[in-house]
Amino acid sequence: MITKNKFLSWLFISLFIFAACSDDKDPVIPPGPGPDPDPDPELAEGITLTPASLDDTAEAKITFKAPKSSALYGYTGDVYAHIGVVEGTDWLYVPADWDENISKCKMTKEAENAWSLTLSSSIRSWFGVTNGMPVQKIGLVVRSSDGKKQESDAFITVTDNTFKPAATENASMPSGMQEGINIVSTSTVTLVLYDKDTKGNHKDYAYVIGDFNDWTINNAYQMKRDEAAGCWWLTLSGLNGQTEYAFQYYIGTKADGNIRLADAYTEKVIDPMDVYIPASIYPGLRGYPSSKTAGIISTFKTQPDAYNWQSADFKVEDKNNLVIYEMLFRDFTSEGSVNAALAKLDHIREMGANAVELMPVQEFDGNESWGYNPCFYFAMDKAYGTKNDYKKFIDACHSKGMAVILDVVYNHATGSNPFAKLYWDAAKNKTASNNPWFNVDAPHPHSVFHDFNHESGLVQTFVKRNLQFLLEEYKIDGFRFDLTKGFTQKKSSDDAGASAYDQTRIDILKGYNDAIMKVNQDAVVILEHFAVEAEEKVLAEAGMQLWRNRNHAYCQSAMGYSSESAFTGLTNFGTTMPFGGWVGYMESHDEERAAYKQTAYATGALKTDLATRMHQLEVNASLFFTVPGPKMIWQFGELGYDITLDADGDKTGPKPVLWNYKDVAERKGLYDTYSKLIALRTSHKSLFQQAATMNWRVGVSDWNAGRYVSLKSLTGEGLVAVGNFTSQTITCQVNFQQTGTWTDYINGGDDLTIAQETQPISVPAHSFCVYVKK
Repeated sequence: MITKNKFLSWLFISLFIFAACSDDKDPVIPPGPGPDPDPDPELAEGITLTPASLDDTAEAKITFKAPKSSALYGYTGDVYAHIGVVEGTDWLYVPADWDENISKCKMTKEAENAWSLTLSSSIRSWFGVTNGMPVQKIGLVVRSSDGKKQESDAFITVTDNTFKPAATENASMPSGMQEGINIVSTSTVTLVLYDKDTKGNHKDYAYVIGDFNDWTINNAYQMKRDEAAGCWWLTLSGLNGQTEYAFQYYIGTKADGNIRLADAYTEKVIDPMDVYIPASIYPGLRGYPSSKTAGIISTFKTQPDAYNWQSADFKVEDKNNLVIYEMLFRDFTSEGSVNAALAKLDHIREMGANAVELMPVQEFDGNESWGYNPCFYFAMDKAYGTKNDYKKFIDACHSKGMAVILDVVYNHATGSNPFAKLYWDAAKNKTASNNPWFNVDAPHPHSVFHDFNHESGLVQTFVKRNLQFLLEEYKIDGFRFDLTKGFTQKKSSDDAGASAYDQTRIDILKGYNDAIMKVNQDAVVILEHFAVEAEEKVLAEAGMQLWRNRNHAYCQSAMGYSSESAFTGLTNFGTTMPFGGWVGYMESHDEERAAYKQTAYATGALKTDLATRMHQLEVNASLFFTVPGPKMIWQFGELGYDITLDADGDKTGPKPVLWNYKDVAERKGLYDTYSKLIALRTSHKSLFQQAATMNWRVGVSDWNAGRYVSLKSLTGEGLVAVGNFTSQTITCQVNFQQTGTWTDYINGGDDLTIAQETQPISVPAHSFCVYVKK
């Protein structure tokens, strides 16, 4: 029993020890005292290890004492350890999921605000790690039973006594090999991994682990080193051509430990997130071997599943007269799959679009995304379907006369990308300064994730190889490059600086375009660039096209506001840009919907009446599709989709799929107007060629007088579109450019005889008219 005087003496000593040990360094000291006459020193705040240095083959005790600043201070409930063996950024041998409370991970209460976990009979046996597999670091998060209170990640070094890499064999690779998976025959594959940092250094050892060695370190699968090529390599033989093999590279240094990498060139990955992909979308998807490894896994098959192309000879006829339909598989159908989208292709084709632009489908982190978080560029994301599903979709588009343009993201990649993981700064959670593919930080203000250095020869070679692979393997008809403004090493702090003329960036993009043209001279190359016109002009003269955002102006007119509503920047007319250099659009995935803005910000009937809103959007369309040059539609714009971009506060989150809109007469009327206007571009092609002359009045000052577009071809064809965005009937003085008989194209009314080139046309409120002359 502790007497009062003894207790006070014990308390004084304890407080003295606490004051002496309470500093920011949280020193490791022996376990704290118990309430006995001869107490031990008090626990230090934070983590204490017993013994102070951990050995993988010995027992270890980890004790955590919460400081007052901790969310766990004063917590009286059960405490659990989320714990695992760490390799690079991967946590392995984790006994329980974050929200799973098991007795193995329950920590023992040692004192108020102090808990411990004993790993016995050894660290290795507690985690279940076989001898030979490294245990060099433990990751730990101490949390409450509900996971709402937690500490930051803690990492504990462990001395490993069983992992002993063999000496590296230096040998030249077989001739003809390139980085990645080289299928030599149905029974033989040579795997090649590039590993040389910006200082010329490389890892100490590399192994291949996978199905063929039960995911264990085996010296028979240690990779050879070709120093001249800067690569590790290993040839696997005795393979079955019908078997899909899964594997990773196990690579590291004695000083920094090990990482598990998938092959950057794999055409299919296996991911722990695959469990959430329905069998209806990807039948027969193999399970993830969670008990054997961690991180993304690469695969190969020496006899890949064949696909018999039905429309092998498709090519783009006129890239300057494209009408592109931008599509996100996830939100295009309720199933969110490639095959479900394929079943809806007639909706697009019957509207008149001659190209489909797929938002990014190369393997991205997770299963639900816009796709601008890529990690594996040679693999199509399984969340939408199988490799052959993608091919079938492209084939079907071709059979209906539609090109397929793939949105590709080479500005950046996520930390799951093997090139990023190979040279990673764990302390800063970003790519390391010696990474030969990535910048540590983007030199421009627009980047996300990890920024590729496009002045690196490694990056340029990789991008060109990937582009050519996609053209050849999937018969893609072209690309829309995301954020090409970022393909620079020039430092800038604002958009004006990033948009300034950059000759090196031009040269890089020309190099990528040249690589594409070597495979398909008719391929479409579109850049999301938004740089100064002088730079865009040079790129367009080299055969590339560039996004032209006119969302704000068309949203203003949709809402009935004349300010900032001029359409004059839609096309090259009156600029230095070559014909067809800009791909104009009223909406894209990045901008707010015009129909939503009507309901949110317009007044009167444009806010409250559906028919009026759809008629106003038809007027927009009449002065959009009748303007020469390629155009783009963002999915469901043709039905007046009016769900905000920031639904549920998540710009990139899933949006409602509203195919029932097509059953609404007013919305179907908008779709029909799109169809009629787009049809003009094929039935009167000469009007949409460079040789045609254009006269238009679409500025802010033309709002009340009426806006119009007037086209005249060398062969005498003519087109006039007149729009009225106001709530009153107007009479517009229109320059038809030629006299004669003109046909009412939209309404089928009486022919119009034009005796003088300029003639007044009456247009009702929120309406438009189109006249054509053959």
